[in-house]
Amino acid sequence: MSDLTPFPIAARWPAQHPDRIQLYSFPTPNGVKVSIALEELDLPYEAHAINIGKNESWTPEFLALNPNGKIPAIIDPNGPGGKPLALFESGAILLYLAEKTGRLIPADRARHYETIQWVFFQMASVGPMFGQLGFFHKFAGREIADKRPLERYRDESRRLLGVLDQRLAGRKWIMDDDYTIADISLLGWVRNLIGFYEAGDIVGFKSFENVAAWLERGLARPAVQAGLNIPARS
Repeated sequence: MSDLTPFPIAARWPAQHPDRIQLYSFPTPNGVKVSIALEELDLPYEAHAINIGKNESWTPEFLALNPNGKIPAIIDPNGPGGKPLALFESGAILLYLAEKTGRLIPADRARHYETIQWVFFQMASVGPMFGQLGFFHKFAGREIADKRPLERYRDESRRLLGVLDQRLAGRKWIMDDDYTIADISLLGWVRNLIGFYEAGDIVGFKSFENVAAWLERGLARPAVQAGLNIPARS
């Protein structure tokens, strides 16, 4: 049986199946990336809800696993060399799971790195910008009288959607016919932009027809539908 006792998080959120990948997350755009990947890959895992509304990601046990205090994080009891591996940052986890299984990322080295490029596009651009737009459009930021921050994030989000729309022209997925971690990294963020953040109208989402069709294809995947609600909100 796998020994998770070296990890303080296992004491606060005990594993019922310590031989499986342990996922510590919450159903946010960053969190669901990993649950979707795990579902797509059919890897055995156990999900633990880290309630960010209760600041559980800032507890000592979680910070011992992820010093950045953000979800998600994982422990793979069967990491490289058969040793447990703890990882945080969703993009790194996606890449690890893809390379662990040899799936959701092209074997061709050039296309392999091209896929990683689009994962970084989400992490460095789409995620931060969409998140800030959501803050200024839906949350406390909307009370700020100066609308220049909102306009800045709105315009940049439009630009990023344009980049994505251009990439998807004539393509089924980001990497042509290959559904990859690049798609998984982006789906939750685009879904949240027009759904949870209710920002579809201000960014003119309907004009990005390629993105809209890609999002519909992605959300139709059973693993995506399952992963969007893992871990379940309590």
